[in-house]
Amino acid sequence: MNQTPNNPILKEQPLKKKLIIVDSHALTHRAYHALPPLTTKNGELINAVYGFLLVFLRALHEFQPDFVVATFDFPGKTFRHQKFKEYKATRPPVPDELYNQIPKIKEVLSAFNIPIFEKEGFEADDIIGTITRLASKKQIFPEIEIIILSGDLDTFQLVNPYTKVYFLKRGVKDIILYDEVMVKERYGLLSQQLVDFRALTGDPSDNIPGVPGVGEKTAIKLLKEFGSLENLYSALNQRPLHQIIGGGLISVNQRLRAKLEEYKEQAFFSKSLARINQNVEIDFKLEDCNWKDYDKEKAIEILKKLEFNSLIQRLP
Repeated sequence: MNQTPNNPILKEQPLKKKLIIVDSHALTHRAYHALPPLTTKNGELINAVYGFLLVFLRALHEFQPDFVVATFDFPGKTFRHQKFKEYKATRPPVPDELYNQIPKIKEVLSAFNIPIFEKEGFEADDIIGTITRLASKKQIFPEIEIIILSGDLDTFQLVNPYTKVYFLKRGVKDIILYDEVMVKERYGLLSQQLVDFRALTGDPSDNIPGVPGVGEKTAIKLLKEFGSLENLYSALNQRPLHQIIGGGLISVNQRLRAKLEEYKEQAFFSKSLARINQNVEIDFKLEDCNWKDYDKEKAIEILKKLEFNSLIQRLP
């Protein structure tokens, strides 16, 4: 049977709208440490601003997004510090030379008409997670693709069929787009299992304790077998110690079981610290993030002030 032009099969499917979420603090940190000192004629250090813009403009060119939103960490303690005062306690202090560049980055983002979200008591990851949840409700468009621009591995737990992470693997030039397949290739686990992975291994960079003696390989084996932290401990509770060997708990020997049982409470506590909060109260509306009507002249003016003349030609 011949198809007619009115046949719905022949109708063109609507293109996915794209939203870029900029993990601004992660990008700023990566740029600051990746690039050598770069100053204006007046001696202002601007290497983080320059590196940030290199990645940001590349993402705009590559993805041609319809919407863009930026997130920042809010200065001070977070709800995680309230739960665990030693959270991130092992990190060295952030140099003033980095923090002093953040207002310049916000000024550039403002010229691009990009909304900035930050909230006291929360990290940028939590804002990002909340935005991915709200944007994926599809209240405006039938489908939207979300791209998180970040150098933070924690954002991988947000990867799903409609969310990817444009990840700075090294420096500001080696960038990989992580989808569900890429995450599984890297870890051998699903993205939603990465919180359980951190619950077992801990995270030295955030000072999350995990279970002492459980390394990455062991954690991966456990999660491949049991799926989640809850399933693992449920299985341990159902099988007496003498039934472990040959009893079906493939990845658990007596020594490991003793460790898991001793640090059970700490494992679940670590999971609560590692999990991104996707329910932060913010006033986010996707339609407010349409960036294409940005003030190009204002952007050019700011780039000239920062002496980034080479970046002007890269503006959308």
